Amino acid sequence: MRVRSWLATCATTTTANDSTVPFPKSQRHLVSDSSSSSDATGSSTSPSDSCYSVSLQSNLSLQTLPSVPSLQKISPDETINFSSASHLGINSVQLGHKLPIGCIAVHHNFLYAASSHEINVYDRTGTTWTSINTFNDNDSSSGSVKSVTFCDGKIFTAHQDCKIRVWQLTPTKHHKLKTTLPTVNDRLLRFMLPNSYVTVRRHKKKLWIEHADAVTGLAVNNGLIYSVSWDKSLKIWRASDLRCLESIKAHEDAVNAVAVSAGGTVYTGSADRKIRVWGKPFNEKRHALIATLEKHKSAVNALALTDDGTVLFSGACDRSILVWDREDSANHMVVTGALRGHGKAILCLINVAGLLMSGSADRTVRIWQRGSDGRFGCLAVLEGHTKPVKSLTAVTEEGQNGVVSVFSGSLDGEIRAWQVSVSCPNSSPLNLQKWNL
Repeated sequence: MRVRSWLATCATTTTANDSTVPFPKSQRHLVSDSSSSSDATGSSTSPSDSCYSVSLQSNLSLQTLPSVPSLQKISPDETINFSSASHLGINSVQLGHKLPIGCIAVHHNFLYAASSHEINVYDRTGTTWTSINTFNDNDSSSGSVKSVTFCDGKIFTAHQDCKIRVWQLTPTKHHKLKTTLPTVNDRLLRFMLPNSYVTVRRHKKKLWIEHADAVTGLAVNNGLIYSVSWDKSLKIWRASDLRCLESIKAHEDAVNAVAVSAGGTVYTGSADRKIRVWGKPFNEKRHALIATLEKHKSAVNALALTDDGTVLFSGACDRSILVWDREDSANHMVVTGALRGHGKAILCLINVAGLLMSGSADRTVRIWQRGSDGRFGCLAVLEGHTKPVKSLTAVTEEGQNGVVSVFSGSLDGEIRAWQVSVSCPNSSPLNLQKWNL
């Protein structure tokens, strides 16, 4: 397991050896990347080598998006008044069957991890994770689970078989299937009406309330569930009665990601390289297209919003994270720059407590923070996965002075947990601590 702080390796002129210690006994500083604890006495990565690696990866990204300026701080002088990440606690769990992790989600003290068609639930309290339930494990026909979210006391899961399943947590901490979307009642209300059908491919029609391909993403806001699919559509469901309210042909290719602001503005990212913005015009009942954001040169895989909805982050196969800021004169976003450093496609993004976390096919997780000048710093690079990082989730821990728990799920079948706290500028030097559990 390795934890590497890019700011530390670029800003310091001395390096220290990687240390591995049992949790929660002694703790040591980690300010450089070593290949493993067994070769700690050997040569460690020099600051110049680390900076060269970051520069090389940034240049790869610049080849695909040369017109978009970089927003991250890149020189030691620029990091003086910047926050630093500290106290990175590390835990990991390897699922017994070692199947790839498709998605992960946290709800209260429970961590949900989807692997193929089954969903494993862990109690994340304490220093070890306890498996409390596995559900949907007997329904292999549902295909892989693409997304998990929560609303009104129910658990919603998106599946390869074009369906959304709704689950209820029982008092015995088991998960009972409540229904499948669209519900039978919703189908019965519409199946006799000819205008309820749409053509999904040649000689094939389906009800407009049904997805025609894998459901790839779910988002929740104000009692509504938003689902996107490889069938190029966006659908909106009401959580209270589980009815489908709208279906929109959102893109010209598969839709991979969806994000919704607190105000109800919807963002969809697609393999057609576009991000589309949807909203309800005044006194209208249905969503309409507000804007199309075009800057990526390859498929958009991930979207994330700041808490106030004024900044959108998008990740794509072009190795860049684009930063979109709300323009004062318009009701949509304009690109202000790119965050570069990942060596391969961006697969997942999440923004929590002012920190942006990005997971990539390069097997790393990066933690970013925006400074007062509007530019970003990469606080740390979290390493350890042996295959692409497919999913991220994070929560702020109550009563722990701003500590953020970050969870990463990878195609290597492993889930890793990271505890991150960010110190104020000039309060202390960068201190990354590694715990092996």
